[in-house]
Amino acid sequence: MPDPKRDVYDDAGMRYFSRDSDLVDRSDLTEADIDQCVRVMEALRGWQEAARTLSEASKKYMKLNESDMRAIRMIIRAQQQGRVVTPKDIAREVGISSASTTKLVDRLVAGGHLVRAQHPSDRRTVCIEVTESTRISAHETIGRQHARRFAAAAAMPPGDREAVIRFLTALTEADEPQGELA
Repeated sequence: MPDPKRDVYDDAGMRYFSRDSDLVDRSDLTEADIDQCVRVMEALRGWQEAARTLSEASKKYMKLNESDMRAIRMIIRAQQQGRVVTPKDIAREVGISSASTTKLVDRLVAGGHLVRAQHPSDRRTVCIEVTESTRISAHETIGRQHARRFAAAAAMPPGDREAVIRFLTALTEADEPQGELA
């Protein structure tokens, strides 16, 4: 059993957070502060794991990989906003080459997720649209999950939401690649 003042373990006994890392400045923190910070990190890890599990379940349900899911999400958002999506837009969003984009689009068209259509203003370009069945499937699965997340945020008092916004913004800044990772 771990010493609760030292480390945090999950149910399988794996240590995830060390209270005494030499990289963490604890000089202005009380033991209660450190305990609370560890609980924040535990909760964040729990949410990340739940989000990862949900993402894997969504990909399995729709029989798609991560690039496919990113492309479909982007196309759905664009269609909701009345924007036209071209293969170049998909390549930019997913971060793949034009040849890989062609393979991705071919695969998703063959799977019944996308259709190619004539671009409304450029006859030399095709636009890519999500099929109605895929849009409905995404709405009923991923859309419902986003609605549950929104409900969790809406259930919080405004001041708590502002604290969460500040925390997540600071976390985003802290996670910007630095040094050799940049």
